[in-house]
Amino acid sequence: MQFLPQVFIGKIQSTQSCGQSAIYKREADGLLSLGQMGLEGDEQAEKRFHGGPDRALCHYPREHYALWLNAYPEQEELFIPPAFGENISTEGMTEESVFIGDIFAWGDARIQVTQPRSPCYKLNGLTGIENFAQVMQETGRCGWLYRVIKAGSVSASTPLKLLSRNSDISVQEAIMIAFHAPYDEELYRRLLSAAGLSASWSLTMQNRLDNRCIEEFSHRLFGKRG
Repeated sequence: MQFLPQVFIGKIQSTQSCGQSAIYKREADGLLSLGQMGLEGDEQAEKRFHGGPDRALCHYPREHYALWLNAYPEQEELFIPPAFGENISTEGMTEESVFIGDIFAWGDARIQVTQPRSPCYKLNGLTGIENFAQVMQETGRCGWLYRVIKAGSVSASTPLKLLSRNSDISVQEAIMIAFHAPYDEELYRRLLSAAGLSASWSLTMQNRLDNRCIEEFSHRLFGKRG
C-alpha cells in the first residue's frame, strides 16, 4: 500500500510556551532534499533529545487528531497537523500497522522506522494542558521516528511505500513495552532484538536490564526530576 504524506518543516525560534524550539512547522510544497539528518530546511533545538541520525524524521498519524479534539474540544483550533511538530502526516498508517525496522520508499529516498516518539514536557506548554505529554504516552498515540538509510528527493506528491518488514514488533508494542508494562526482562530482550531499533532505545532497554529497574519518566514528561 501507498500513503500520500503532508510534509512539514520548521526553523528554531523563541516561543512563549516551549522556549527555543522548532516545533512550529509549516507545510512544504515541491521537491525537498532528504539527508541523513532530515529534511532540507528543518531544524531541531534540543539535539540531545530530538533529531540526529536515528530521529531524522517524525511521523504522526493524522487520524489521531480526532481523538484529541474529542478529549479537548476547547482546543479545536490547535489539533490539526502539524500541531506536534511532525514532519510527516498521513492517514492509514498507525502505531498498530507500522513496525520497528520497516523500510519505506519515499521518492528516491529510503527511510526506516527506529522507535516510537517519546512525548516530552514541551507538549504541555504547546497545548496548555499540564499533563498532555503523560496523556499522550498513556494512550499510546505517540507517532514514530525514522532514520534515513538512503538520501534523496522527496515531496508531498510522492507516496510512502512499504518495501520490507524486518521485525514482528509494531510501534504499538514497543510503546507498551517501554511505557506501559511493568518491569519485564523478556519484553526488553524482545524489543532489543528488533532490527532497526534506535541506539537510544537500545541503550534504554539495556540499562533496564543492567539496573533491574525502569527509569524515571517525570523529567521528560514534566520538565522536572521526581
